[in-house]
Amino acid sequence: MKLQRKNRLRALSLGAVAVSGALALTACGSDDNGDGGTASGNPSTAAAGSIKCDDAKGQLLADGSSAQKNAIDAWVKQFSQACKVQINYKGGGSGAGVTAFTQGQVAFAGSDSALKPEEVATSKKICKGGQGIDLPMVGGPIAIGYNVPGVDNLVLDAPTVAKIFDSKITKWNDPAIAALNKGVKLPDLKIQAFHRSDESGTTDNFTKYLIATTPDNWKYEGGKAWQAKGGQSAPQSAGVAQQVKQTSGAIGYFELSYVKDGIKAVSIDTGASKPVAPSSESATADIAAAKVVGTGKDLSLKLDYKTKAEGAYPITLVTYEIVCDKGNKADTLPATKAFLRYIASEDGQKILPSIGYAPVPDEIIAKVRTTIDGLS
Repeated sequence: MKLQRKNRLRALSLGAVAVSGALALTACGSDDNGDGGTASGNPSTAAAGSIKCDDAKGQLLADGSSAQKNAIDAWVKQFSQACKVQINYKGGGSGAGVTAFTQGQVAFAGSDSALKPEEVATSKKICKGGQGIDLPMVGGPIAIGYNVPGVDNLVLDAPTVAKIFDSKITKWNDPAIAALNKGVKLPDLKIQAFHRSDESGTTDNFTKYLIATTPDNWKYEGGKAWQAKGGQSAPQSAGVAQQVKQTSGAIGYFELSYVKDGIKAVSIDTGASKPVAPSSESATADIAAAKVVGTGKDLSLKLDYKTKAEGAYPITLVTYEIVCDKGNKADTLPATKAFLRYIASEDGQKILPSIGYAPVPDEIIAKVRTTIDGLS
């Protein structure tokens, strides 16, 4: 009798554990809202059933743009839940990504700048019978974030931005800044301008804006590496944002998804009827006017940095996923295609606005989807 009683108690105990475990799993699962909501602070998500895994398996290594890191993280979360694939995206910067790709170290790379002709030539050694191509996948504004006590709304134009980042304007109450912000009490505070220390497509696009709009005030060639004198530096977008957040008087450039926790974003006087703040909508308005300038299967774009269209934010970037059009590694090709197919899908793209990015315009993303299907 004692033995039977002991066994019955043990069974009840195990049952209780099983129930509590099921409840715990249910509670964990409730953090990922399958209804596309954002109650838990997560971006809108696609149902796992809408992701086509095909023959995807194993592990994908990738590196590149830190601008798209938050988007990649959101995508990887959804894709990995649906498919048995582990994706390790380092986000070490566009320069690091392109280098890793042309050396054959990654399945794909992210870059905020299209491949240069010499990089395409180098990629042919890795892409047997093909070459590296640019697939625009993530759009978004490059926000100019600032930390100036007491200033909640700040307007700048291209000349003042150029002079600030070229150490020509050094105080927040400078007359040029005051003229753009009538009625705003600007402090007598030193400007601490931060730029990227690593090679960055964000730097490339930010300086392309300055070169296009105010060449008299920005006399540098541009490119992924920062060229202006003075200022302070930090690695990756997260590093620059962290420095702006913790430094009174600081200003820096990074993607809109990093504007949070005490960082505010500059509105740009473009010459339109009113200044334009960075947002997914205002970036999309600018990117919609982009032209495809790539040849063959390459879909690199030319952006309009000089726009004066109402509601169009001029400092935008498009992040490309770089892959081989032919000659991708056979063991990672199925997973690469499945992941790229998902992030280019309607479900993948609709995640972007909720985390500060802009979807790629319909006409362009349709070409991206066709190109992904033809990868070999």
